[in-house]
Amino acid sequence: LAAGAEVLHVDVMDGVFVPNEAMGPDIVCALREMTDGPLDVHLMVADPISQTKQFIQAGADSITFHVEAADDPAELITMLRRAGLGVGITLKPGTPVESLAEFIPLVDQVLVMTVEPGKGGQSFMPNMLDRIATLAAQLRDDQVLAVDGGITPTTAPLAAKAGATMFIAGSAVFSAGGDIAANIDALRAAATEGRA
Repeated sequence: LAAGAEVLHVDVMDGVFVPNEAMGPDIVCALREMTDGPLDVHLMVADPISQTKQFIQAGADSITFHVEAADDPAELITMLRRAGLGVGITLKPGTPVESLAEFIPLVDQVLVMTVEPGKGGQSFMPNMLDRIATLAAQLRDDQVLAVDGGITPTTAPLAAKAGATMFIAGSAVFSAGGDIAANIDALRAAATEGRA
C-alpha cells in the first residue's frame, strides 16, 4: 500500500475449485498485522461459506466469492453483511453473466475475471470486454466493477473504457521490472487514459 495501491487483493485457492493452492487465513492474519489498509480476500474455493469464518477472524475487510461455488449466494452475502464485511461476487469467464443478476444489487463489488482463475501470468481475454460493459451498465454509482487477470498498461485502458473502475494486477506490478510504485503509477495512468 505504501507503493500506491488502494487495496490488497489476496487470492485464496484450494486446489479443488481451481487447480492450484495458494494463501490461507494465516497469510491474511500476517498481512493484517502489517497494515491497516483494506484486505479484499478472493475465495477461489469449492465451498466458500464453510471457509468464510476463518477469513473474517483473520482480518479480511471484504470477501469476494465465486457465484459458481456458492450453493446459496444470498445466504453467504447475508452472513458477510452480518459480520460487517464488504462483499464482492465474481464468475469464471465461461459462466453466463446472467448468473449474477439477482445478486448484483446486494454486493459492493462485481469482479470480472479476464483470465481463467487459479494461475498467475495469463494473458487478458479480449472477449471479456463485452462482459465488462454489460455489467457496468447494471451497477450503481456506489458499486465497484473490478477486473482481474492480465491487467497491464496495455489492457487497463481497454477495461477502463468498457467500464471497469478497479484494476487488480500481480505480474504487471511485481514481475514487470523496475519499481513497484512506478508500476502501479503506470497502471493507474493507463486506466485514467482509458476513461478519458
